[in-house]
Amino acid sequence: MDFEQQKKQKTEEINELLRRYLPKEEGEERILCEAMNYSIAVGGKRIRPMLLLEAYAMFGGTGDAAEPFAAALEMIHTYSLVHDDLPAMDNDRYRRGQLTTHAKFGEAIGILAGDGLLNYAFEVMSDAVCEQGENAAKAMRILSNKAGIRGMIAGQTVDLTWTGKALTRELLDYINERKTSALLSGALMAGAALAGAEEEELSVLCKVGNYVGLAFQIKDDILDVTGDEKKLGKPLHSDEKNDKTTYVTLIGIEKAEEVVKEYSECAVKLLDTLPYRNTFLKELLLSLAGREY
Repeated sequence: MDFEQQKKQKTEEINELLRRYLPKEEGEERILCEAMNYSIAVGGKRIRPMLLLEAYAMFGGTGDAAEPFAAALEMIHTYSLVHDDLPAMDNDRYRRGQLTTHAKFGEAIGILAGDGLLNYAFEVMSDAVCEQGENAAKAMRILSNKAGIRGMIAGQTVDLTWTGKALTRELLDYINERKTSALLSGALMAGAALAGAEEEELSVLCKVGNYVGLAFQIKDDILDVTGDEKKLGKPLHSDEKNDKTTYVTLIGIEKAEEVVKEYSECAVKLLDTLPYRNTFLKELLLSLAGREY
């Protein structure tokens, strides 16, 4: 089975995993659960849970201990997208070719659906910690930190604060490291932690994820200008519309592509310093830089 076939199969497995963890659409809060489930079900590459599960396997993890954390991580990622799309933030009506959550259910339910996904992610992880113990607690702490006020939310805050203003490359990296890299490095670290990885190994994975996240975000900036709108499932030129500084506006498309390649190669070289191997994970990291959507 080649890489693309493996990736497709693993994505389908993650989609099935997510269906098992989503809340039932019942009771007085049914509309909330419908909106939460819609937000997840509209699709996605499932990169973050895939990284978590592959890191778990790479460090010798077996069984289903990582599954609740993979599901919770995708809930956290999806909540961030639901809120990013809101009128007060990026004001997007389409994502992945479908109406965004607030466009389908209304702004108030869109806000609550994002809130619900974030809180439900921690319910799922808390249950797993109660059952599994120390490694699970470490994984939950990692994801909490990466998603929190020093991680993803910090990146989103600074991004909004500086919209419409000129950014230096250093400040843009600060935003990207937190807004994008944080959950990618958190995915690798949490998966490895669940399998019993040492702190030094987690530190290496943090750096791997940081490089991957920077490359991923810069590629996203490039695709916002050069991509195929049908493949992307969202309108192009949203960065320009929102007056955001990106690597494309700072150094141009050609040099930005060079940085994507450089950071991707750095990530793989660091991964190879670890005493474990996962060929699929290595190919996955490299594929993120060459993607078309």
